[in-house]
This record gives sequence, structure tokens and C-alpha cells, in this order.
Amino acid sequence: MTSTETPAAPPTGLPSIIQGGMGVAVSGWRLARAVARTGQLGVVSGVALDVVLARRLQLGDPGGELRRALAALPLPGIAERILARYHVPGGIAPGTPYRPVPRLGLRPHRDRAELTVAANFAEVHLARQGHDGPIGVNYLEKIQMATPAALYGAMLAGADYVLMGAGIPSQIPQLLDALAEHRAGEVSVTVAGAASEQRHTVGIDPAGLLAGTRLPPLRRPRLLAIVSSDVLAAYLARRPETRPDGFVLESPAAGGHSAPPRGRMRLDESGEPLYGPRDLPDTGKIAALGLPFWLAGGHAGPGGLDRALRSGATGIQVGTAFALCRESGLDTRLRRHLLDEAAAGALTVRNDPRASPAGFPFKIASVDGTLSDDAVYTARPRLCDLGHLRTPYLKTDGTVGYRCPAEPVAAYVRKGGPAEDAEGRRCLCNGLFSAIGLGRHRADGYVEPPLLTLGTDFGFLGALPEDHTAADVVGHILGTGRDERSAAPRAK
Repeated sequence: MTSTETPAAPPTGLPSIIQGGMGVAVSGWRLARAVARTGQLGVVSGVALDVVLARRLQLGDPGGELRRALAALPLPGIAERILARYHVPGGIAPGTPYRPVPRLGLRPHRDRAELTVAANFAEVHLARQGHDGPIGVNYLEKIQMATPAALYGAMLAGADYVLMGAGIPSQIPQLLDALAEHRAGEVSVTVAGAASEQRHTVGIDPAGLLAGTRLPPLRRPRLLAIVSSDVLAAYLARRPETRPDGFVLESPAAGGHSAPPRGRMRLDESGEPLYGPRDLPDTGKIAALGLPFWLAGGHAGPGGLDRALRSGATGIQVGTAFALCRESGLDTRLRRHLLDEAAAGALTVRNDPRASPAGFPFKIASVDGTLSDDAVYTARPRLCDLGHLRTPYLKTDGTVGYRCPAEPVAAYVRKGGPAEDAEGRRCLCNGLFSAIGLGRHRADGYVEPPLLTLGTDFGFLGALPEDHTAADVVGHILGTGRDERSAAPRAK
């Protein structure tokens, strides 16, 4: 990256630290709230929150937080219908399968729209309680069929920021404008095999949800586009209708999905993508666009924030350090195992070019008993019962079908998918749910194995206590010391 002689001080009014929106509910409302209490930007993951809400309600909602959040939803009748459908007082018995939720699709579906709106509202609403810090919500552009309903729910709850990556979020500024005024909004959806003149869309009409209720206009959240190149940033910034309010500039070291290398995909001896100088965005060109930007991936270690500020950035986005903190949504046993392995220098994180059905390289932490283990992956029956990463395609009869390269290979091929595209694909949907303790289970005892994703930089761990908090991470990065409530420093 190029650098300029910018003084090492963040601009006023904007956070210098953004907590990454990670996985499925790894960055849940508890983590986002803990970060926002420090004055930095706490971010909830908006991925598959419909399933998160439905499953937590079926587990009984022991603390009652979700029911209290739903009670604040300003849309008549929706909370009552969702509770009647999914809430199980005392929780379902062990081994009882979860009641499924409607899968994403292009056709309007009232129950699906209501659940998606309510789930995003509840997560952001809970994150905003008890402080006046900023709260954001993170989405994958790839999951287009959920976007309008999810955004409306988050905006009803007062989200301050929307962050979006894994695609080109060029349609989102106009969608935010419409939804802020409770007007109908839609986005185009990519349908494989469709001709260029065939436009498929998915949308939300708030009027149908409001059912006559009159609400004042909503505050429009700032949009931060997550990009990996100055070229894409310049493309989005050139027109008012596509221009975001800022950028998160993500490097290959960041966890979760990564952008593929520019040009032809080349792999190293371990089968991971090779990145070169062309994959390092020019921060000078980003700064010249006149919009704030944050650097993501490998900046939580010593001096990371200062280096980012001197490059012209507003601050940094940090994921892995927060994913491993006490308020993280990761299953406690898995989180502590990851911490111990990382502290001992024994944790390997592989950037797998084949694992994700989304087609992007995906970071997978190597842990025995998880989907990183080839034996576990091979033994798992292939299926696609959640479908958040399935993609629409045009069938021979002109109707739209859905397929996922992680579903059974024969089914994928029958739907026109190339067999080679299915090779090595992991079911991210089910694996990420298992990582947060909400994995699918069946009456016959089968339990979905987890899948764990992290970034590749653990240089921050030596400066943090053994069971660190979100406030510890913020204090470490800002150099203000750690939370006095934290445990003792990590043993050397």
C-alpha cells in the first residue's frame, strides 16, 4: 500500500475501530453492544437472522430478550404470529428437530418477509440498548434475496451503519433512500442462464407490513461498502446513485470470505490462493475519492491503527480479536479451544478456494471434529436444507429454480450445475450455525458438525488477558489499557 504523511489522528465524529460483522451470529447483539459501549462501532451480522431468531425462540428464549425486542416491533400483528409459530416455552426437548423457516426465493412470501424483518429488527434493537454508541449491521451482497426485508428491519430498529461485501453493493444506496421513507424498494437478483434483458427482482413494500400504521421517516444509515480494490471503490463512488458513504478496504488476511486474486487464480503448494502486488489496493487512490475508509485484515496487532491512520484511513476494522472475546457468539467450548491453540502457535487457518458455495475463497480454522477435517467432511451427508447461499437459475421451461454446489452432487448436476463446481464444497449454512450452538439435529441423534472461520493474524493475543473482553480489544488497540473487570494477563 502507498502511504501519505497524514497525521496519526482519526477524523472527529467517526469511529476509529469497526468491529467486524462475522459469520452467523458470531457478532451478535451482545458483542456489538459491548463494542458500542466503548464508543466504537459495534456491528451485528445480518446473515440468516431469520433462522437465528426462529431457533432461539424454539429453545425457549430463556432470558426473554427476544420476546421483549419483538414487543417493540412497530408492525401490527407480526410479533404475535412469529411467537405463535416458533416460540416453545421451556424449549424443545434435546434431539427434537427445529421447525424450518421458509427458504429464500424470488416469489413474495409473507411469512418469510415478516420473519426476516422482525429478526433484523430484534438483533439491532437489542444491540442498541443501554448506551448511545453507534451500531451497524453487516450483510453479504451475495445473499440478494434477503436484502430488502433485512434492511428494512434493521432500519426500523435504528441501525446507524450498513456494511456490505461479497459482491458489488451498487443498488443499496437507492434502496436505503426508499426504505427510509417507507416506500417500496427492490434489488435485481442474478439468475444463472437468464438473458441480459431478463430482469429478476426481489423487494419489500413496507405499506403491506405497516397495515395502516403511520410511522415517521426513518433515519437513513450510512453505507460502508466492503471492497478489496481501489478500482471497485472508484466504480461505486463515481455516481450519486451508487456512491456509498465510505469503504472498508479488506485485505486477504481478513477472516470469512475473501476476494479472489486478480487475474488467473494461482495456488501455492498447500492449495491456497496466491496474492501479489496487484491485490494490494492503493490507499492513496482510495483517499482521493474523498470518502472515509477503514482498513481490515491484520491490523489488530501493535501499531496497526497508527499505520492505518498514517496511510490516510479513518481507522481499522477488526474481526478475529472480537470473534475470540468473551461476548462473541461462538460456542464457548469452541472459542476457548481456538484461543488455546492460537496462543500456543498451533492453530492453522487455511484460505480454501473451494469450500464456500458462494465461490469466494473462505478462511477455515483447522480443528479436529469440524468440517475442516476431511474425514468429518466426507462422512457428512450432503444436503441443502437452509439454502441461504443457493443461487437461482433459469430452468428449461423458463421458470426459476434454485441450486447450491454444496447440495448432493447428482441433484446439482440435474439442475444444470457442473459436477466439478461441487467438488470440495462445504455447507457453510449448517456449519456456521453449529459453531454458535444452533446446529441442526435430528431425532436419530445426528448433529451437524461445526465450521469455524477466523483471520490469519493472531499478533494481538500476547497483549490480551486469557479470557479477554471486547473492551480489552478496544483498549489494546487504542492504547488505553484493558478493562479492569478482565481476567489476569495471558500466561507466557
